Amino acid sequence: MRRRPHYIHELPGWPELRWDRERIASSLVIVRHQQGRLLGRMEALGFPLQQEAVLATLTEEVVKSSDIEGEKLDRGQVRSSIARRLGIDVGGASAPDRRVEGVVEMMLDATRNYTEPLTRERLFGWHASLFPGGRSGMRTVRIGAWRDDRTGPMQVVSGAIGRERVHFEAPGAERLGREMATFLDWFNGSSPETTIDEVLKAGLAHLWFVTIHPFDDGNGRIARAIADLELARSDRSAQRFYNMSAQILKERKEYYAALERAQRGTLDVTEWLGWFLACLARALAGAETTLAAVLRKARFWQASGDAALNDRQRLVLNRLLDGLEGKLTTSKWATIATCSSDTALRDILDLVGRGILLRDPGGGRSTSYSLAELP
Repeated sequence: MRRRPHYIHELPGWPELRWDRERIASSLVIVRHQQGRLLGRMEALGFPLQQEAVLATLTEEVVKSSDIEGEKLDRGQVRSSIARRLGIDVGGASAPDRRVEGVVEMMLDATRNYTEPLTRERLFGWHASLFPGGRSGMRTVRIGAWRDDRTGPMQVVSGAIGRERVHFEAPGAERLGREMATFLDWFNGSSPETTIDEVLKAGLAHLWFVTIHPFDDGNGRIARAIADLELARSDRSAQRFYNMSAQILKERKEYYAALERAQRGTLDVTEWLGWFLACLARALAGAETTLAAVLRKARFWQASGDAALNDRQRLVLNRLLDGLEGKLTTSKWATIATCSSDTALRDILDLVGRGILLRDPGGGRSTSYSLAELP
């Protein structure tokens, strides 16, 4: 006797997903309005500030998408890798390692080459970029091919050993060639019968791909890159001024819960699309923070334009303006600028004397400094 289907990919009719257009219509209108408004504001900034905003957005996207999976990337290395590829001089940046370079390469290919079709070979390239050494932690990862399930079925599991909870089990490896061919045909299709608003298509593609789970590892990050590719198509622009991953990280618990409900539900994915649109709306609203930071940085350098600053001071001030994690101390200055503690203290005291930096409350070895408020 065949068991009752547990997951949507086991249901008759899969993968013919459906949704209630009326229930999500207003949410889609709101998101489309937000997109247009944000892109209009960014276009009015001028090229240099646009590039600064893109750099900030992509850095956040790469860092947060990895963070969702519990992988911590060095923000400075990510920013340096993206800046070099975009032709932006950030000065004194640390050299990225192979892992950072690979994640950045995938993200930039997805967003800057958004008009190109998504192919099996392109996905294999993204996967290889995520795992340049062919390993994920201590585990060997099968590169340039779909998973083969030789160690057992692909499952999403949580909990301690012996008390695991299976949240999801993906289709068997024997189905992957057929499943991915169907997915890619749909994703690249442009016939009138299959035309879907690109924002909705981003949400559907995200769910569909992560349900197939075709790789040994990296499926979540690749699913989010596919969604970003489709969102770039919806914007008709390679310039990224908002990102979903930072918002998903803030709502990680709800994100996984929404995925699990969809994957254990019916082929009606209206609820998932409603969550996706709401999360995207919050991501678009959050882009105002990025815009404010870019404008603040521009105003700072305009106000300080006549100040004779050395390269170390410019480097560390830029780090502060980009959101340096933790407090700025003499020792942190010395590390960032690659100088002695005495040199760092002289640089800092010079900026305090000019009114550019302020000494935070407290003293002694714990003395820290912050940027003065702009007039």
